[in-house]
Amino acid sequence: MPNYRRSNTEGGCYFFTVTTLRRQPLLVEADVRTALREAIDAVRTTLPFAIHAWVLLPDHLHCLWTLPPGDADFATRWRLIKTAVTQHCGIRLARDEYLTERRKQKRQGTLWQNRYWEHQIRDERDFARHADYIHWNPVKHGYVKCVADWPYSSFNRYVKAGIYPPDWATGEEESGGRFGE
Repeated sequence: MPNYRRSNTEGGCYFFTVTTLRRQPLLVEADVRTALREAIDAVRTTLPFAIHAWVLLPDHLHCLWTLPPGDADFATRWRLIKTAVTQHCGIRLARDEYLTERRKQKRQGTLWQNRYWEHQIRDERDFARHADYIHWNPVKHGYVKCVADWPYSSFNRYVKAGIYPPDWATGEEESGGRFGE
C-alpha cells in the first residue's frame, strides 16, 4: 500500500470527491438527499465548516469546504456524515452481496466507498478551477446539456452572487478546452 498522507492544514480549504460503493446510482434519491442534508447540518453544529461549492450526482459528489482556524479534521466530519446517511438509509439500501467480511468486521454498510479523494486548495485560481469543475460535472457526465439544468448543485447560488452568468457553460464547449480532462 502506498504511503499516502492526507493534508493537515488547519483552517484549510479542500476539494473532495466522495463516491458510493461500486458506483451505485443512489445519491440523488429523495431520502438519500434528505439524509445527506440532515447529516451535514448536524455535523456542522458541533464541527463547523463552510461549504463553498457542491454538486451531487447519482454515484458521487464533489464539494469545496473551508475548515475553521485551528481545525484540520475533515476526516471526522466525513466519517460522521457518511455514518449518519448510512444509518438513515442503510436498511433500504443494504446490499448483502456487497458486504464483505472486512465490511462486516468494521461494521460498515454498503452505501459508501471506504475512502474519498481530497485536494487542498492552493490559491484563488485553484479554487476557481475546482468550482468550475464541480459545476460542470453534470454536463461532463451527460446528465444535462446545460449546467443550470442540474438541480443538485450550488451553481444557481453562484449565479445569484454574480460569480457566473446564468448561461455559463451551456454545454457548447469543445472537449479539451476549459473543462476538458
